[in-house]
Amino acid sequence: MKDSEREILYKVRDAAFANPFDHKRWVIDLAITGLSPQDPVKKVGAQLLEKVTQTTNAVTARNQKKKLQTNTEDSELLKFGILFRVFHEFCDEFDNHITAQIKGGDECCPVEFANDALATLLKNAIPEQEAIRFFSLFFQMRRAFFFINMIAGKSECVMALRCSLWNNIFTNDIKLYDQFLWNRMDDFSTMILGETGTGKGMAAAAIGRSGYIPFDHAKGCFSESFSRAFTPINLSGYPEQLIESELFGHRKGAFTGAVETHKGVFSRCSPCGAIFLDEIGDVTVPTQIKLLQVLQERTFTPVGSHKAETFQGRVIAATNRSMEKILNEGQFREDFYYRLCSDVIHVPSLRQRLEENPEELTEILQFTVRRILGTRSPQIVKKIRKYIDDNQPTGYGWPGNIRELEQCVRRILLNNNYQWQKSKAETAMERFVHEIENGELSGAQLLSHYCSHLYRQLGTYEAVSQRTELDRRTVKKYIYALTSD
Repeated sequence: MKDSEREILYKVRDAAFANPFDHKRWVIDLAITGLSPQDPVKKVGAQLLEKVTQTTNAVTARNQKKKLQTNTEDSELLKFGILFRVFHEFCDEFDNHITAQIKGGDECCPVEFANDALATLLKNAIPEQEAIRFFSLFFQMRRAFFFINMIAGKSECVMALRCSLWNNIFTNDIKLYDQFLWNRMDDFSTMILGETGTGKGMAAAAIGRSGYIPFDHAKGCFSESFSRAFTPINLSGYPEQLIESELFGHRKGAFTGAVETHKGVFSRCSPCGAIFLDEIGDVTVPTQIKLLQVLQERTFTPVGSHKAETFQGRVIAATNRSMEKILNEGQFREDFYYRLCSDVIHVPSLRQRLEENPEELTEILQFTVRRILGTRSPQIVKKIRKYIDDNQPTGYGWPGNIRELEQCVRRILLNNNYQWQKSKAETAMERFVHEIENGELSGAQLLSHYCSHLYRQLGTYEAVSQRTELDRRTVKKYIYALTSD
């Protein structure tokens, strides 16, 4: 292998191991192609594929012609180059299959291009079983990119979120993942934090739909539909007496009203998939204990049954509540939290996103309008953006986040009008000012309101204590006094 070819393939290896949402990957791609950061992404991608194809073909042809025995390192570099090339050659086909599978739902769709992709790998001296596993890995990588990339925006916090989601699926070293963890990720539970309406469900779905799914060569399809692999449940939507049944299922006659056997989410979850426990901060301590047992022992027993069942999927949980607050108040067990938080992912607020990049609003509107209308419409996006710019209050914080923005779009489409909302903090502050102006507060109440206001801003009792120069326990007492009123 020539030094110039070896240098290119070293960079290709680095690109293959890099997080595609990390800026470092873009730098590597530019280094391989020799293009500039101003060049379009599609041009860089096309040039990258051409460069890798030329290099791998030249090395392979020379080795075959001269019947060269390459050293181990060169052989590995060439293998990475071939795998990189084949993956990118079939990206469009993978994307089309993902779209078809979304429409197909739980039924596994045939993979029409599988034989061509596998034949290409076999032609390049990749053994059959290894080729099938790499094909499965390619599908997983493309799915992850597809669903993570649905989170629109170029703000730093969104780019960091996309990087975090990729690492959650493949770790920060995909070679480590490929060697040891591709079938062991069920032990890595995830906690997603963020305000109401920020898109925690979309982040969870990106993880849950991107697990490793083996390819069944005999049947010509993957062994599981990724649509079926993601099982969400909003825990705040069930009364306490029914949560256990929804989670673990029940047998017929287990309690009054149990007229037939019911499978809970842990029974329905695929070994290739994940359960999403939304609003985990709202469940009671007894339910937390039962969930902790499932996470530790990987078994559960349906209500009314004596037969334990095995759970093999991942667990993703989310809450919009302050974990520090509910942990400090004893509403959430520490042992349960630490078993859930193999990884903690923060979904940024719309307010933070727009502060970092005001033009991100247009990108989100493009995505939202396309989803509502089923097609792109730059004219409608422009109209809605103009209405928002002309009418929203100065410094509006979007308290409902992405969910509020989506409803804003719908109301503008329906009525060409939107009533801007006040956040809870703004409403509380207005009431506070009114009570001060009317002389309705005692000194203790003034401190309670002020400490609570600072707590909403700063997020911790310690920060409020430092700002007010009050003891931390005193701060906590004043905040609790207002909460209990």
